[in-house]
Parts: sequence; structure tokens; C-alpha cells
Amino acid sequence: MGYRTCYYRTFNVGMATGSQRSAYGQAREWMDNVITGIKPGIGSDELASLFPSADSLGFDDELSAFGLQFCHGLGLGLHERPIVSRLNSYREPVEIKAGMVFAVETYCPASDGFSAARIEEEVVVTEEGPVVITKYPADDLVVANPFYAAMTGPIVELSKAWKCTLQLRLPSQSMDTPRIH
Repeated sequence: MGYRTCYYRTFNVGMATGSQRSAYGQAREWMDNVITGIKPGIGSDELASLFPSADSLGFDDELSAFGLQFCHGLGLGLHERPIVSRLNSYREPVEIKAGMVFAVETYCPASDGFSAARIEEEVVVTEEGPVVITKYPADDLVVANPFYAAMTGPIVELSKAWKCTLQLRLPSQSMDTPRIH
């Protein structure tokens, strides 16, 4: 038995578009704003107001967006009190106290219409303010195994981590199988 943990990270593989990077940056900004606002004595309604509204994210109502922009307690259970969200914190605010441990979650849809960014950090509330205890970095969008492609042609350079040369067949060349050296 032990304590639960909960944190999201968004990764891209190969490359990230400007739209994806922008969504990640916005999600990070929202998260940082909420984390900065965490302190003993603040109401959960005040924290909830720092998250974007459901309609600004393209949802019909706060219930439809619940779980995308919120904080939840961590402990022996995964989702414990306090629950900080625009859905319930305005109706039933809770005072944030030193010693509370919770996750702060953000989500931002990308402008491309299908991508999104999701980030979550774990925070301990101290008398001096919030302390982020999540260790895996999330300041920037991580692109695993990046490659570089010409806008209208074949891949011209693969990640140096591959330490190989890939010979690609151009459409006008023979049908030989590409070879890796």
C-alpha cells in the first residue's frame, strides 16, 4: 500500500506542428497561472476561476469539460478532495490548506482541429505557497525521435541519434528498396 500519483505528459513522435506547440504552450501557461495562485486560505472557487471556461475551449457547458481543467486531491485514492473545478467550486468552495497534496490538470485543443495538449503537475501546499513535486519535466513539448523533412520532398535528414544513413528512392528513381547503412 502507498500513496497514489497522477500526472499527464504530452509527447510527440517525429515532429510537432506549430499548432501542437502553441496548444502545449497555452496549456502550460494555464497550469502555471493556477499553480502560482495556490496558497493556504484561498478558496477553491478562486483557483477554479484561473482555469479557462468550457465555452472558451469549445464545449457546451462545464460538465462536458469536467476533468480537463481541474485540480484533484491525491492520497490513498487517485481522485480525492479537494476537487477544484469550474463545475463545482463556485457552488461549494473549499478552503485550500497547508499540507494538501493535489494534481493540477490542464488541456488545450490545438487549432488544427484534432490535436491537443494535456499536462498535469503534482503540488504540495505549504505555508509559503505551492511546491511542485513532479519530477518529469513538462516545461516544453517533448518530441521523441525527431526527424526533419523537406516540405515537398522526401525526408532529408533523420535524427542524429539514429546514427545511420537512409537512402530514399525519389519517385523518378528505380523501385529498389530503400537501404539503411
